[in-house]
Amino acid sequence: MSALLSLRDVWVEYGDRIVIEKLDLDIEAQSFVSIVGPSGAGKSSFLRLILGQEAPTRGTILLDGEPLAPECGPDRGVVFQRYSVFPHLSVLRNTMLGLECPRAPFTARLFGAARREARDEAVAMLEAVGLGHSLDLYPAQMSGGMQQRLAIAQALVMRPRILLLDEPFGALDPGIRADMHALITKLWQDYALTIVMVTHDIREAFSLGTRVLTLDKRRHDPHAPHRYGATVVYDIPLNNRADRTICEDGGITID
Repeated sequence: MSALLSLRDVWVEYGDRIVIEKLDLDIEAQSFVSIVGPSGAGKSSFLRLILGQEAPTRGTILLDGEPLAPECGPDRGVVFQRYSVFPHLSVLRNTMLGLECPRAPFTARLFGAARREARDEAVAMLEAVGLGHSLDLYPAQMSGGMQQRLAIAQALVMRPRILLLDEPFGALDPGIRADMHALITKLWQDYALTIVMVTHDIREAFSLGTRVLTLDKRRHDPHAPHRYGATVVYDIPLNNRADRTICEDGGITID
């Protein structure tokens, strides 16, 4: 596989505080990269760089060999731990909104054939995440797992090439979390996604990822903790993850 995303000598600095330093990294298309590391190691900053919410202080980020624009684009979707859903909209309207806003930026409403097309796309995605029978529900009527499925549908309905997951399952009960692991694995395979996931759960990182990266500081100065930034200190490829199959009970096995 070719490198979809490349970071070359990337630094993130806020004033005299260095968060990320000397980061060189290639992420292959259709890989599932798990990011782990201690609190304050720059994991969220790393995701913001890929999402385009901020630009590096120094260095270059390339997407398909072209400089990544410092703005959020439809080729990148994101799912957070706290559900990014609109409480006043139904499941269907929550999912359609992402399709309507770019096509009708002033009204966020489509009409006629365009609206029917957007509705069909949203329904298909909601069925893919297991919410096909919940189109008229509102977030307050849904469990945490259902709301997270909705957040995933919101991201994937835009057909991103890269899906960013920021502690997406951390607030879920263990049983629901296992279901979500099976779901995200199936969506990754079905939609040929490239996934970058930040997690504090080491077991989750290794069970889902094709690669595990640890972000941390190589150097520490106890008198000036802000002086050095984090970079990749471990890069662990995991074999045979493309052969994962989903069991009837929602678990994941390796063939």
